[in-house]
This record gives sequence, structure tokens and C-alpha cells, in this order.
Amino acid sequence: MTLPGTTRPDTNLAHPTLHDSTLAHSTLHDATSPDHPLLDIHVVRKAFGDRTVLRDVRLRLIEGECVSLIGASGSGKSSLLSIVAGLDRDWRGRVTLAGTPLDGVSPDIGLIFQEPRLFPWLTVAQNVAFGGEADPSALLAEVGLAGLGDYLPRQLSGGQAQRAAIARGLLNRPRVLLLDEPFSAVDAFTRIRLQDLLRRVAREHALTILMVTHDLDEALFLSDRIVLLDGQTGGLRAEYTPPPGARTRGDPAQAALKGSILDELYATHAL
Repeated sequence: MTLPGTTRPDTNLAHPTLHDSTLAHSTLHDATSPDHPLLDIHVVRKAFGDRTVLRDVRLRLIEGECVSLIGASGSGKSSLLSIVAGLDRDWRGRVTLAGTPLDGVSPDIGLIFQEPRLFPWLTVAQNVAFGGEADPSALLAEVGLAGLGDYLPRQLSGGQAQRAAIARGLLNRPRVLLLDEPFSAVDAFTRIRLQDLLRRVAREHALTILMVTHDLDEALFLSDRIVLLDGQTGGLRAEYTPPPGARTRGDPAQAALKGSILDELYATHAL
């Protein structure tokens, strides 16, 4: 049975695929994707020893889209992000950006972690500009840190430190921004403000976003699509599309979809 607002994997797609006897079983229905998506991810297999965490995962993102990955701990969400970021080379499959295969780290893909990972001996401005030549002043102002460029990380609040991490992720003007539970370590009020900030900078920078989150409210507020990974099979179990239009927290339609997602998470033993 397909839940309301849910798309099941489609096994009859005509996409060219790598030859694998089980390739079709978890191919994600991509009716929202054009023939030439900006980011095309196809993981045939990712394993840690004898344990397969991702199998036959196909995910396409169009330009300007925000897609959230949800699922139980150990279902491969962060592994998928590491693959796209070029940080993990031990896997089978392919990732293309605008039709070009990615091989390793790309300046067109930014990455923001759960914790800010700022160098404690560098100023905020130096952290944001690390590895690049651009002046970070405009980005610091954009994320609400104007006047704090000379501060050291220890002088920042948790929310301010994560704003600095967002600015650093934008420095090279990436086309794709990857986020691994970026707001999970801050308090609820700060999280809401950072979510609003992310929506704004994504729009202003025309970013395509792939994000891991355990916060369903966050996923519903930020995402154009929500993808559930199945920790038992290693594939993609379901896709959800939040109501179109301007999203507001507490929207009844979002609450109904959240209930459907929770039911599916219980069904997969993710809760």
C-alpha cells in the first residue's frame, strides 16, 4: 500500500543503468526530474566489510531543489553524503554533476557538518576564507556575523559558529550544498532561525541541497522532496513531497504528511 503523499520506487524506468541483477529493485521514481538533472547519484553498492549499507540507490536532483534524506541510524544517509562529497572512494556506482562524472572532491559541491569544525586558532574570517582567496566579509554579513570576523571560535555561540560554517560552505560559490544534520546540536529556537537562514541563502545563491536530518519538521519545512532510506535493504523505500507553495510551520497538510512518514518509519523499525 502506498501512503498519501508517498511515491514508491519504480522498477520500470528507462534510464540507462549499470548492469546488475538487482539494480531495479530500489530505483527511485523520478517524475519530478528532467532528463538531465543537475545531480545524478547512482550507488550500486557501498559496504563496510560484509555489511552492505547502500544497494542500488538512484537519486536525481534538479537545479534549485532541496532533498532531505531520512531513515534509521545506520541506514546509509551520511555514507551517501560522503560519496557525493567525494570523501569516500570505496564504493561502486557513479555520481555526475551537470552530466560530468565526479571523481573526488569538487569545488562545485560544498559540505556542512553537524558540528561547525572551525579551527580554534583562526579568526572567524580566517576560518570562512580557509583554502580560498575570496574576501569573506560579504558572506559574514549575509549570515548575520557582520563585525565578528576578528572573533575566535571560542567567542561565538553555537548558532553563530554554525552560521560561520554555512558561510564557509558558500565561499567557493558551489552549485550543490550537502548538509549532515547541520542544526541538531543547537537549541530549538536557534535551529528555527538557522533553518530560515538556510532557506534564504539557498534561494539567493540558487543552491541545490541534499541534506541528512532526523528532524521531520525540519525536513518538511525545508524540502521539496523527502527520501526515506531503508536500513534493512540498503535501498530507497519511499519518497514524500511536502505541499507546494509557501511553507509555514504548523501547516495542517504538513502535519498529515508527517503522520504518514512516522507510520512508515515504524514499519521499517526505524523508531
